[in-house]
Amino acid sequence: MFSRDRWNEIIEALTANWFRTLLTAFGVFWGIFILVILLAAGKGLENGVKLGFGDIATNTMFMWTQTASKPYKGLPKGRRYNFRVSDVSAIKSQVPGLLYVSPRNQLGGFGGSNNVVRGLKTGAFNVYGDYPEIIKQDPLQITSGRFINYGDKNNNRKVAVIGEGVRKELFAPGEEIQGEYIKINGVSFMVIGTYKKRSNNGDGEEDQKQIYVPFTSFGQAFNRADRVGWMAITAQDGFSITNLKTKIFDVIKERHSIHPDDNRAIGNFDLYKEFNKINKLFIALKGVAYFVGILVLLSGIIGISNIMLIVVKERTKEIGIRRALGASPWSIRGQILLESIFLTIISGMAGIAVSTGVIYAVNIILDSMPKGEETMFANPSVDLIVVSVALLILIVSGLIAGLIPAQTAIRTKPIDALRTE
Repeated sequence: MFSRDRWNEIIEALTANWFRTLLTAFGVFWGIFILVILLAAGKGLENGVKLGFGDIATNTMFMWTQTASKPYKGLPKGRRYNFRVSDVSAIKSQVPGLLYVSPRNQLGGFGGSNNVVRGLKTGAFNVYGDYPEIIKQDPLQITSGRFINYGDKNNNRKVAVIGEGVRKELFAPGEEIQGEYIKINGVSFMVIGTYKKRSNNGDGEEDQKQIYVPFTSFGQAFNRADRVGWMAITAQDGFSITNLKTKIFDVIKERHSIHPDDNRAIGNFDLYKEFNKINKLFIALKGVAYFVGILVLLSGIIGISNIMLIVVKERTKEIGIRRALGASPWSIRGQILLESIFLTIISGMAGIAVSTGVIYAVNIILDSMPKGEETMFANPSVDLIVVSVALLILIVSGLIAGLIPAQTAIRTKPIDALRTE
């Protein structure tokens, strides 16, 4: 039950020596401030690093061919081979749990240079021959027109989706591009859409200078037949591409007469594995933040406990009079515990409020930075769970800080307390 007299007594006890109380409260303030700031900084770093993955499906593996490192079935060591379109359907049918298997061919980049021409304007861009589902594995924002579809693929249509960077270099501002033609290595493709891609460094200039065409028309135009340069393979929810990739490799090895123990013949980049490593790293960082913050907070709690012991010592005679007048041990204990919890929560909430203000200011500064400027730190924040944990820590800490002084107070005999000068 709320007691005005009790709370007035608590306020008077804590403000009797306000400078001492302020210094004591600063320990808890600083501890909770450090805890929240460390957690927010860890979250900001995590957001910045994960932003580097863009919107790409993280449960994905990229796979390409390398030279065979072991002879097998009369075939020599060191031979080269190519993936085939038929490998795509074989992987889908023999490895359950896969969502997308997207073959890709490429001009430009590591595949060599290419020339893209429109009228008198030319440019060198990456050109990809893809299946339509690649947009679900590596999402693009379609800014005009549409993306390639299975009608384009099945009918070998020579159509292209170009990045905003390509549009700026080959077309005049405001010029209509739908239905216009560009030449890729001398072959005409009709532009059906434009895209913009988000990356970890703002707009990502190079990411906007890419061209997507149907896989089949790419192979036909540039004499790739049914060869596949590399594949992007995404697992279904509930399946790990890391666990499935061995089965995928086995299918490829059997189809291309690769030795079952040859682990060098197939190159791969397991995005899901790397993403999990990053997640584990940030879980460890969060644990370190809690550990350091709680240690700093603990030093503040010890300070409060020491001050409460001094307060109990100063009020020994008062406690003796209250005991002599019939005050129960629980009444004395409750008074000391309330004072400790009140001081802890007030100073802790001040720490939460100030740290929240600092985080807000940092977010304003980050939002004001140029969009194209690369950063590994984004949107530092703490969620409601963190605040709830901080409040729980404060309450428990207040109880711990007041427990020893409270026990000391009730162990004092009334007659001894009354003799104290």
